[in-house]
Amino acid sequence: MSIPNIITMGRLLSVPLAVWLILDGELFWAFWLFVAAGVSDAVDGFIARAFRARTMLGGYLDPLADKALLVSVYLTLGHTGYLPLWLVILVVFRDILIVGGVLLLYTLKESFAMQPSFISKVNTTMQIALAALVLSTFGLGLTEPPVDLAWITPIMTWAVAVTTVWSGLGYVVTGSRLLSRLGGTK
Repeated sequence: MSIPNIITMGRLLSVPLAVWLILDGELFWAFWLFVAAGVSDAVDGFIARAFRARTMLGGYLDPLADKALLVSVYLTLGHTGYLPLWLVILVVFRDILIVGGVLLLYTLKESFAMQPSFISKVNTTMQIALAALVLSTFGLGLTEPPVDLAWITPIMTWAVAVTTVWSGLGYVVTGSRLLSRLGGTK
């Protein structure tokens, strides 16, 4: 286990703690854990690049840890009423759709390079920003003037919804093209 992989494992192991903190109403601590997870993601990436410590295990663990944390936080924030359930369903469904497509292509023995599109990167950034916004707004008590951030949440909710649908459709189109190419050659 390299240092970046140990840091990534720590992030992955923080997922149950984040869920518990949100369910227990401890959004202050959940916010800071979410921030620490973000910092650890940047640190392990920097160490892996700067010290040529990239590993195949890390290539799988890093996105798994990121997705596990983000999806778990979304599910928990939806369950506790901080995010609308329709948005949580949309975000989780997109991720299931992507994983299902990857598994289907793997089953068909199709090799491909998984490269997130620009809109998918924007979507991930928006999802992280919305989770951080909700956790900070309610965890740090930023719901009243002079620093009331609660009004931004509906705007960010719709921004995440739009980018989630756009990104999901992009994956569906790309996956359909790959499958259609496969159908024509076999």
